[in-house]
Amino acid sequence: MRHFLLPALALTLVSCGSGEPKGGARQAPLVTAAIVAPARFVDRIEAVGTARANEQVTLSAPVTQRIERINFQDGGYVSQGQVIAVLAAGQQNAQLADARARAREAEQQLTRLNALKDRGFATNASVDAQIAAAASARAQAAEAIASIGDRVIRAPFAGYASLRTVSAGAVVTAGTEIATISDISQIKLDFPVPETMLSSVAQGQPIVAKAAAFPDTPFRGTIATIDPVVDPATRSVMVRAVLPNRDLALKPGMLLTVAIEAKARTAPAVPELAVVGQGADRFVFLIGDNDKVKRVPVKVGVRDSGMIEIVEGLKPGQKIVGEGIVKVADGSTIRTAGAKEGQATKQASAEK
Repeated sequence: MRHFLLPALALTLVSCGSGEPKGGARQAPLVTAAIVAPARFVDRIEAVGTARANEQVTLSAPVTQRIERINFQDGGYVSQGQVIAVLAAGQQNAQLADARARAREAEQQLTRLNALKDRGFATNASVDAQIAAAASARAQAAEAIASIGDRVIRAPFAGYASLRTVSAGAVVTAGTEIATISDISQIKLDFPVPETMLSSVAQGQPIVAKAAAFPDTPFRGTIATIDPVVDPATRSVMVRAVLPNRDLALKPGMLLTVAIEAKARTAPAVPELAVVGQGADRFVFLIGDNDKVKRVPVKVGVRDSGMIEIVEGLKPGQKIVGEGIVKVADGSTIRTAGAKEGQATKQASAEK
């Protein structure tokens, strides 16, 4: 029994002795250093908005009449002034012909009366009555022309037509929708902003919007208008931004998430991993002479691309523990694996 225990005990002692550093001293922890560097930060206001066409109009039948011709394709592009549909105008054409004939007759009769008046065979009263008759005939002709024009439906601006729901030959009543024309060359995005954040928004401010249909594509625009009235029910103000839509990816009615960049500024920044929290307080470990660290309280701001804004407590150029803060304590000595510029890290992250 002794022969087995003695070799095992000797092996255990050798094993314990081999892991102990010479002299019994513990090696300083190895950490990564970071340099406090200035970086650009912005406050972000997030909201959800609805996309609207730059211009949109629903063209309806002005009277009850039969459709003679449809002149657009489903979802097709139409130019400004293009004829969309033509309603029957046979009766109005006949009225126009009659009014023009009576206008010519009245003009001829007026010419004869003026000649007779010059010779003393016509009174002023008869000439005045004929002038009124000629004017009335011209007015009736103009009315007939206007009535015929109402039966020719044109696009008020260039855009894309909606899906067609009526056909040539159908009799439509006054107010029946013929087509909806939408100009989507740019999109108006309406979204609410709480009244408490009104001081952070202004006309011309850039925004970034994203749609669920294109999650990886940011759509950039600017704030065009801020509603002057606060909604008393929601305590918010409606803000309208304009987004270019050159590839026509955005459609009216889409729901978009909006991020507004406000209060752009340059401030000292450190990696997020360099900040340790204790309750509501935040600290970093400042590297001093002889690689000794000191725990320094800081006031932090916003986070962006792995960096955190330092509002108070540090200055650009100071050296801190970037990674490995769990290994150090206030006043301890550390070994650094190398310093890296916080600003360069942030810029590299932003470029990705």
